[in-house]
Amino acid sequence: MDLGLAGKSYLVVGGTSGMGLATARALATDGASVVVAGRNLDRGQAIAEQLGKESSAKVSAVQADVSRPGDPERMLAETVAISGQLDGIAVLTGIIGHSSGDISDDEWIDVFRDVMLGSIRSVQAAVPYLVERGGTVVTTSAYSITAPEFHRVPYASMKAAVATFTKAFAKEYGKYNVRINCVCPGAIETEPMTALRPSLAAEYGYTYETAIERMMTEHWGLKVALGRPGRPEEVGELMAFLLSPKAGYLTGALINIDGGTDF
Repeated sequence: MDLGLAGKSYLVVGGTSGMGLATARALATDGASVVVAGRNLDRGQAIAEQLGKESSAKVSAVQADVSRPGDPERMLAETVAISGQLDGIAVLTGIIGHSSGDISDDEWIDVFRDVMLGSIRSVQAAVPYLVERGGTVVTTSAYSITAPEFHRVPYASMKAAVATFTKAFAKEYGKYNVRINCVCPGAIETEPMTALRPSLAAEYGYTYETAIERMMTEHWGLKVALGRPGRPEEVGELMAFLLSPKAGYLTGALINIDGGTDF
């Protein structure tokens, strides 16, 4: 499907790995100009060069840590200086959490800054540019907001807050023709999960190809209708669609992409 992205410019926060990289790739493949933002500028520039070669689109990189005050505003200013305009932003940021039983105040604050403040600061910094011409925002929550695990309570709590502010912002800025939606991924096989396959296969006697799938059902307790983890590109394609004119009447939505996970 042609998403109608030619001539449009997008910023992908967290666009240098995993679902963010897949989102940037989907946008560039469809003809959009893309700026990827991440903490490591060298990695971002390498990713931008790679995507540019793959797609022939204009892909650039900026450095930003959106958990830090002031970085999101600078990130947006640099993005618009590079692209000349902003048609949308995808925000994919958020540390998973902690495995300890006792969660300290500092751990809560770490997740609050990265997941909640990082997301809302990025959206708030983008809104003035999007109001000028109409535009789109996609934030990232998680399927676990409705099935939280104890050791990830900070993560699930802050991701629930992301879903809440997304809906509120969608209601407030719809009058400016700004659409804002929220995606809730389930278990997605990004680089860290793929890296587990060899060790899980060796430890439990699985094959490499079935290691994650069997762990999901036999040890992690995940009941997924499709019987597998999602792929980053499946999330990226959804994000690109939501950012595109093809989703023109969709705003304020909370969209699960979890393979039919049973909560």
